[in-house]
Amino acid sequence: MSTTLRTYIFLDQLQPQLASFMGKTAKGFLPLPGMASLFVEIAPGIAINRVTDVALKATKVVPALQVVERAYGLLEVHDFDQGEVRSAGRAILDHMGAKEEDRLKPKVLTNQIIRAVEPYQAQIINRNSQGMMILPGQSLFILETEPAGYVAFASNEAEKAARVFLVSVTPFGAFGRLYMSGTEAEIDAAAAAAIAAIESISGKQPEKFVDK
Repeated sequence: MSTTLRTYIFLDQLQPQLASFMGKTAKGFLPLPGMASLFVEIAPGIAINRVTDVALKATKVVPALQVVERAYGLLEVHDFDQGEVRSAGRAILDHMGAKEEDRLKPKVLTNQIIRAVEPYQAQIINRNSQGMMILPGQSLFILETEPAGYVAFASNEAEKAARVFLVSVTPFGAFGRLYMSGTEAEIDAAAAAAIAAIESISGKQPEKFVDK
């Protein structure tokens, strides 16, 4: 069975909230703010085990995430040395017989801002989140991407651009999902940065997106 490179994205510096969220939710080695990071998503999912093996044997990077699902697999590796992270990426690509441009070009499936969130909705969101709490009256930015792994890059770039609060980010599965809260102006800036980040990524057009 052939392996498809769905996500391949390098993060130059993990922002504090994204690094903290990963540290709280991931089962691997905790990343720190300022580290470089690489997200790789492939299909079929089980093949991510070999990809992890290749990256760890070739470099000194460590993984925070290895998610194995039926359809897709996701790996995140990080290190303070950007060169090590990039070398891990090259080792993975060489193993797959692929190039960076073979990755799929991401698509924004959902892009919405809810302004002045009602108290009861804020409570519901907070009960299902492991990140920052959204407060009543704040604005909420929701982004959904396919493939899923690219949503981590969108989250990181949004955090660079604005003073916002990372409520939740899910970079694996059929779709990637991001929830961020903050003041109206800051959320507008974060949303613009996140969407621009996704649109800046080159790659192959997927033949078909998975339906919900």
